[in-house]
Amino acid sequence: MSFSREASRAIRSTLVLWVITALIYPLAMVAFGQIVFPFQANGSLLTDAQGQVVSSALIGQPFTSDRYFNGRPSTTRYSTADPNADEAAILRTGVSGASNLAPTNPALLDRIQGKPDPELAIEGDIPRLQAAGISPTADLVYTSGSSLDPHITPAGARAQVDRVAAARGLQPNQLEELISQNTDGRFLGIFGEPGVNVLKLNLALDALKPSNS
Repeated sequence: MSFSREASRAIRSTLVLWVITALIYPLAMVAFGQIVFPFQANGSLLTDAQGQVVSSALIGQPFTSDRYFNGRPSTTRYSTADPNADEAAILRTGVSGASNLAPTNPALLDRIQGKPDPELAIEGDIPRLQAAGISPTADLVYTSGSSLDPHITPAGARAQVDRVAAARGLQPNQLEELISQNTDGRFLGIFGEPGVNVLKLNLALDALKPSNS
């Protein structure tokens, strides 16, 4: 068999494989995603009551108002740093991740427990939550591995019910039901733990009407 014939066969095989792997397969996957999983394929974007996109359900958002359920703390502040005042270089890194501080690290303890020193006073997360009438749960105190976790535990959500109910003039049982409706179960029923997507919960909260009872 001649060299030219072998070279021609190799080139044809390369072109066929390129068409299959670089064109047909990617386009087929895009079409499959758009047809079968359009919400996930387009970024799991959530909209408000006016139909405006507010964010992705996959990325945690900073909620600090008493009128909303608060999410997990974030070492990256969910990438909301001011580009003109980014002293911590949060946006410069362009990455997510945990602080990697050990449980005995003074910086972590100061953030969680607070620091009473008058010159370097730090309001800890636990005293802040307790002052708001919230019984601290682990997910309301510790950051996640990505620091962008959009979920909290059902217990973490229920711990905030009284505060949100008082701020909005709602009945606690209304919020309890709302939490149950927005709790995601275990993946395939066996993997992971139930979680509450904070952004979904707060969007549903804005649409909730006060109870007449």
